[in-house]
Parts: sequence; structure tokens; C-alpha cells
Amino acid sequence: MDVWIVLAIILGILGIVGSIVPGLPGPPLSWLGLLFVYISGTRGAADPMTLKFLLIWLGVVTIVTALDYVVPAWFTKITGGHKQAATGAIVGLFVGMLIPPVGIILGSLLGAFIGELVFADRGVWDSFKASIGAFLGFIFGTGLKLICSGIMLWEIIRYA
Repeated sequence: MDVWIVLAIILGILGIVGSIVPGLPGPPLSWLGLLFVYISGTRGAADPMTLKFLLIWLGVVTIVTALDYVVPAWFTKITGGHKQAATGAIVGLFVGMLIPPVGIILGSLLGAFIGELVFADRGVWDSFKASIGAFLGFIFGTGLKLICSGIMLWEIIRYA
């Protein structure tokens, strides 16, 4: 087995792990695995991996990675949070990156709660609902990353 393929499979598995563990870029690692399969030139599948396929997946990974930062704020708004709660969720997410993995989840929750409670001058219950929206957004983003990385791992194995 080619060293590129071994590295690709390892990156694919790390991509799955990174989709769950905050702070580890899951889909980009999985995409690097696809890139390594492409570089290896292995043609295990009936049809070889094309550059177009690789670039499409780069686009998907870029969108999923960007959505992972935006979705908690969007879910916060859906659950009745205001702009201040959505902003607090994003700020809390970035501050929470300093204390992975729990910091990202708690940072988003607390950021939305504080933004809604203090800056939007809302009650505790409304602030709590906004923070739950941020948490649901985090779960949704994690699901998107898992699906994306899982499909890429499958493609890595298929093309290897």
C-alpha cells in the first residue's frame, strides 16, 4: 500500500474525529486525505478521481466549514434571539476556542445568553431560549461536518 494512501486514510479518520472534537478541523483534514489519494495516482476504482471531483469537494468543505461558524448564530435568531445574542454566540465561540473542546460549546451558549440578557435587555427565559438555539446550531454544524467527513472517508477508501 502506498504511503500516500495510508496518510489519506489516517487523515480521513482524523477528519471524522475532528468533526466531533471542537478545535480540530474535520472536513479540511478529510479533504487533505482526498488530495493525497489524488496525488498518489492510485486507480483502485473503476473510474479515476478527477481534478473536478477534488475541486467540487473543496467547495463543499469550504461551505461546510463556513457554515459551522455561522449556524449557531442563525439558530439563535430562529429561537427568538436578537442580533446581540447572535453576535454573543459568535464571540463566545471564538473565545471558547482558547479552551477546547468544552470552551467552544460553553462559549457559544454563554455568549448568546449574555448577549441577550445584558445587551438586548431581555429576561432570563428569553436569554435561555437564545442560548439553547446556539447549542442546537452547534449540534447541527457538527452533524454537517460528520456527514461531509464521512462521505469523504468513504470516497478515500473507494478510490484507494
